[in-house]
Amino acid sequence: MRGTSFWRSRWGILLIVVLVLVVVAGLAAAWAWKKHQTHNVHGSAKTEFVSTATPGHKRPRVIASELPWPTYGLDEQRSRLVFGTKVRPPYRTLWVYKAKSLLEFPPAIAYHYAYLPIERGIIRALEAWDGRVVWSRRFNACIAASPAVAKGVVYESLLNPCDQPHDNKKGAVVALNAQTGKTVWRAEIGATESSPLVVNGVVYVGSRNNRVYALDAKTGRVRWTYTTGGEVKGAGAYIAGTVYFGSYDGHVYALNARNGKLRWRASAESRLGGRGTFYANPAIAYGRVYIGATDGVVYSFGATSGRLLWARRTGGYVYSSAALWRRTVYVGSYDHHLYAIDAATGDVRWAFHANGAISGSPTVLNGVVYFSTLKARTYGLDALSGKVVWTFTDGYYSPIVADQRRAYLVGYARLFALRPR
Repeated sequence: MRGTSFWRSRWGILLIVVLVLVVVAGLAAAWAWKKHQTHNVHGSAKTEFVSTATPGHKRPRVIASELPWPTYGLDEQRSRLVFGTKVRPPYRTLWVYKAKSLLEFPPAIAYHYAYLPIERGIIRALEAWDGRVVWSRRFNACIAASPAVAKGVVYESLLNPCDQPHDNKKGAVVALNAQTGKTVWRAEIGATESSPLVVNGVVYVGSRNNRVYALDAKTGRVRWTYTTGGEVKGAGAYIAGTVYFGSYDGHVYALNARNGKLRWRASAESRLGGRGTFYANPAIAYGRVYIGATDGVVYSFGATSGRLLWARRTGGYVYSSAALWRRTVYVGSYDHHLYAIDAATGDVRWAFHANGAISGSPTVLNGVVYFSTLKARTYGLDALSGKVVWTFTDGYYSPIVADQRRAYLVGYARLFALRPR
């Protein structure tokens, strides 16, 4: 009996030791996890913040022209901020175009047409006032990018065929006559889902072969390339002779727009499991670059220095590109929230809890910020307060573009033309 008691006591002590070791290991793991997770970095308006360098400063002239929404994100800085229009809810539906396929990206609006990209490899030019198809082109490739329109030409990025895995195989950029849809040129590059950026006669796109390309807008000839450490899926942004791209290697690149030379490279924060990656495109205002990452963080970098100025954690992936208005950065997260973040400090001004994850990018139109969720609902919120102004029972990714008279809402497989009542 004494021997049995002795061994029971010994096993009891051993069990207690094991439990203590498990608890200690758990606490150590929790400490290590917390230490290596991303954290908030507070910013200041006194550091590399130019309050007069507001986004979209050219838009009042452009919105009334034939190019009201010529590119993804509206302008070269990808501000998603609309001036010079009175479009505001409530709306009535003018027409509906049924694409019968996923519409992940919004059309470009130019020359009174809506140039609509359809995932299964189709670009269609629709009459803006009635939705009638003017011309249509089909390619043996998937399309996962909005086109850009400049000087009578539509530029679109192409992936590899839809029945193949999307990887770094060959893709292309095509230039089409905006009136007829006929091919002007085709440049064979790596598979690309980067919406073209057209500036000063050059087309800039990223590719899944880790490269950024600068193509001649008239001929498609490659002017220069720059190789990053990962796939470049998002669109580029431009200001003052510099183009900015995010990469899946966890870095943001600032490149000389003329020759592709590196100006600076900035990083997502280190964390357990590696750095976050950049799918969202950069948005530029106030002398800063704003971009979200898959680590759930929205970053602010100095546009000329690349210095990290603030970082704001959300509770989920940030695939959403930012919209900019009145010193505020609007961005969605997979944690079901749309955030309004102070552009200078990174402080959250307000956050709205939606019905689902937010993958696409918001738009600020006449004081209302619009966004869609992966639960097929579009919201219009007062951009100052975050209060609901309007909702719509469709929408999935980036919902709203506009011209002087209409808003165009991209549903899951339908394009709606809306007019204020």
